[in-house]
Amino acid sequence: MHSELIPWVEKYRPNSFNDIVSQNVAINNLKGFVESPSMPHMILTGPAGTGKTSTALIIAKAIIGNELYHRNVLELNASDTVRMDYVRNVIKEFVAQKMILNKKVLKVIILDEADNIPTQVQQALRRIIEKSSEDVKFILLCNYINRIIDPIISRCAVFRFVKLSKEKIIERLKFIVKNENLHIPKDTEEKFYDTLFFISGGDLRKAINTLQMAVALEIIENLNIDELLRITGFLDEKTLNILKKMIINRDFKSIRELIGNLEKIDSRNLIRQLFENLNELKFRKENYNQLISYFGEIDYRISQGADEKFQIIALVANIIEKLT
Repeated sequence: MHSELIPWVEKYRPNSFNDIVSQNVAINNLKGFVESPSMPHMILTGPAGTGKTSTALIIAKAIIGNELYHRNVLELNASDTVRMDYVRNVIKEFVAQKMILNKKVLKVIILDEADNIPTQVQQALRRIIEKSSEDVKFILLCNYINRIIDPIISRCAVFRFVKLSKEKIIERLKFIVKNENLHIPKDTEEKFYDTLFFISGGDLRKAINTLQMAVALEIIENLNIDELLRITGFLDEKTLNILKKMIINRDFKSIRELIGNLEKIDSRNLIRQLFENLNELKFRKENYNQLISYFGEIDYRISQGADEKFQIIALVANIIEKLT
């Protein structure tokens, strides 16, 4: 495959435990389990883009080896495929298959986004896990372990992945920039990395994807930070500053007009931008605490299908109401 066509998240995916960024506690504990003769089922939990999937693939390769990998490892994105019929058919069949070459070789099932599996399906999965613990190992990956049922958690060793620091994410991005011979203008370099980190929200995978997109769209040559923000669904700095002034001036009519005219709005990104700029506004402490709770409520409503622009306007109205 032509190198430009390879997603950089795959090209620069860690190939060994030592390559995983900033997860020393989890990785050190994992190494011990992988090297032991009786490896348990595992749950790798933590925020998106912190290395869980890469770690699961490294574990599977360490215990299966490259030669038998495709035969004895089943990788699934649970949010897409794991429904009841899939558990009954594909997973059960994979578990039941007799291994031809070597009876001592384990099988590994990697379930990404396992916290999106419906509870009823998790119950079916739990029974499969119970019955196949000797020759099949499950590695479940999730952002929110509280969405995994207790009977599954109790049968797994849990490894927690922490959110990556800004320094570590930028360090990795700089490594890729150097490796790809990219030329970032010196005068905007710091702002560029700061913006990539902001867009990523601490998700290294998202940061790398955004970097590659910026290269593909030729935004880097004449570095345009505002264009980078716009194509990733954020407000450019000028529009954000106008919105902040309108909020301070309590100019609700202009705010409604501005938000109404926004094209390709990504409401959750706009909510994040507003949230991260609250420190520039003045609130009484009790008002601020109520407002934070309201941010969560608006985010939930949008996730349930409520009108995005209407909810953003309601949020801004609430911000204005709580100003001192």
